[in-house]
Amino acid sequence: MIAGPPNPSRERHLHWGAQALWAALEPLLPGLSVEVLARSASTNSELLERARIVPPNSSRAGRFGESGDATARTGRRQADTQPCLLVAEHQLAGRGRLGRSWRSARGASLTFSLALPLAPRDWSGLSLVVGIVLAEQLQPGPAATPWRLGVKWPNDLWLLGGPAEAPGRGLADGRKLGGVLIETLAAGSQRLAVIGIGLNIAPMPELPTAENPIALACLRELDPQAAAPAVLARIALPLVQALKAFERDGFAAFADRFSKLDLLRGQPVVTTDPRVSHGVARGVNGQGALLVETADGVQTISSGEVSVRPAPL
Repeated sequence: MIAGPPNPSRERHLHWGAQALWAALEPLLPGLSVEVLARSASTNSELLERARIVPPNSSRAGRFGESGDATARTGRRQADTQPCLLVAEHQLAGRGRLGRSWRSARGASLTFSLALPLAPRDWSGLSLVVGIVLAEQLQPGPAATPWRLGVKWPNDLWLLGGPAEAPGRGLADGRKLGGVLIETLAAGSQRLAVIGIGLNIAPMPELPTAENPIALACLRELDPQAAAPAVLARIALPLVQALKAFERDGFAAFADRFSKLDLLRGQPVVTTDPRVSHGVARGVNGQGALLVETADGVQTISSGEVSVRPAPL
């Protein structure tokens, strides 16, 4: 186990079950480390920075542990490109796509990153695969209808339904429950994927803004007892299994599953792509690129730097 620095507030930490997580995941990810930090600016940024410091020429045994904050520990795993699941109870400067910020709070959020070497033939559609896992594993049961979870291309988890939904509005009443940020880094002959996930567990005191115009949802709307450690334990193994399947088979193996969760399909949308200012979403192609029907025919949007939103009613 990793011996963390002195931490007078350790007894107030959530119980994450790092050892149990490690035991479940390590057979699929040899050399895995599972780490929990009280604070981190960004779990994605820390894992990327660790891999950049010196050439990845040393092997490390798998380990697990819970510790203090990132600043006190960065020297312990420098240049470590072995698989690592890094959880932050409080993420101070979380990031989303297009440079957007992602707010989090201890106990009210689940913020973690999984770093692992991946070598798929085609990286296209990876964020959708992660979204599929989240939606399927967290999907409310029949007793929770009319709630449902879905994936908004390319990397958001949305909650639809519930008592606040107006009849017939559907996606227009959707709220963001979580997001995915995937970054990669060349590390010698390998490529390291860092998959960051943020999920709202409890209500967050935030109103839509120009930067983040989508209202937020949280898992406690579905399950009043939802807790970040339990949610992580629920999604971690299916996530790793899906990543291994994606590496082997690509997005095509997940296309049918995505079609059942695709929230944009058949919806009028607006985009920041200068070629496709608006149109109707028509699903995705075999590589996970968004298809938008316009007056000039069906256009393909694949860039992660493009924002796509439901058209206002």
